[in-house]
Amino acid sequence: MPRSLDPETVPAPDAAPRQTRRYALKRDAILHAAAALINEAGVKGTTLADVARSVGLMTNSVTYYYRRKEDLAAACFLHTIGVLDGLVARAEAAPDGPARLARLLDLAVAHRAAMAAGEEPDIAVLNDVRALPAPQAESVFSAYNALFRRLRGLFDEGGLDRQDRNARTHLLLSVMHSTRLWIHRYEPRDYARAGARMADLLTNGLAAPGSAWRPDPLPEPAPAEESEVSPEAFLRAATILINQQGYRGASVEKISGLLKVTKGSFYHHNDNKDDLVANCFARSFAQIRAVQDAADARGGSGWDRICTASATLVRSQLGPGGPLLRVTAFSALPEALRTETRRTMNRLTERFGFCLVDGMADGSVRPLDAGIAAQLVSSMVNAAAELPAWVPGVTPDTAADLYARPLFLGLFAPAAR
Repeated sequence: MPRSLDPETVPAPDAAPRQTRRYALKRDAILHAAAALINEAGVKGTTLADVARSVGLMTNSVTYYYRRKEDLAAACFLHTIGVLDGLVARAEAAPDGPARLARLLDLAVAHRAAMAAGEEPDIAVLNDVRALPAPQAESVFSAYNALFRRLRGLFDEGGLDRQDRNARTHLLLSVMHSTRLWIHRYEPRDYARAGARMADLLTNGLAAPGSAWRPDPLPEPAPAEESEVSPEAFLRAATILINQQGYRGASVEKISGLLKVTKGSFYHHNDNKDDLVANCFARSFAQIRAVQDAADARGGSGWDRICTASATLVRSQLGPGGPLLRVTAFSALPEALRTETRRTMNRLTERFGFCLVDGMADGSVRPLDAGIAAQLVSSMVNAAAELPAWVPGVTPDTAADLYARPLFLGLFAPAAR
């Protein structure tokens, strides 16, 4: 038996030695500064010198805490994952899946409100994780996988198979991550109301009584003529790499390497990378707009049109015409390009809202917050490109039932049969 300790002589938990506390405070300041810079410029665009300047240190002082930029970036991502894991852990105390989901979203938007008010430091967005090299990437992916498995426990009680649970977990994480892109439109004091409406939409879906999930996806357009050096090939290669490694990670060398062409060939077909990236966004926006237009032209209720558009876009993300450029690519773009692309994406999101309002008017969509629902639909479509990573075996033909249907009918709805 160990000897008993006198509580009067045991240091309080916060009474760490001065040097240790100073070390921890400086390390945290570096971590938070780096997170803000990574959110602004991406992993590739952030340097240790930038971080050092932001906290008033010399670069050598930063390397005392983090030897390499990649170590610091990984620490930022692990911190974010730890924050999310803590929110999930607190939500697990609620009695059932819907209550845990509501609690999780309430905690998540409360944390975001605290960041907006300056009461909590910003956390790194997990956009650029794939830009990390080994071995840093392995530790971050391992932690994220553990978070994913923990959150998947929300759906353990519904009789869903592994594919369905994985698809719904990916959907939930995707709409949570994308909240930062739109919630700033509200007063921080109203974030809780936005979170409650998200929970209602994700739990109860969008359908009015009598509206069934029977999407009739639009025909696939004929694929653009493509060779390894066609304009379409460069656009697709750049889109794939930007989705994986961010704007700065998708270098001219990597785009050329994916197509097995020379840098000279790249510059023969493209003036510069910024123009190519702008064209990637234009290509993705044109695809979304064309599907929305075609769904409107086909007609039907608001519910029919938004189901058709969403199912078609999810399928095309996994087909030969995909992927669409992820919204996560916005963060590291040059300012002028970032502003214009975000404005266009917001406008396309609002077009989903038109269908929802029409559906409420014709009785096919239940009364709901069309603005937030449109954001969830847009987030779902946008994240569909990563679905194969989380749902092995998913195909373009099965993706909509596995992934889009739960948003429209509710995350706890029975699986499609």
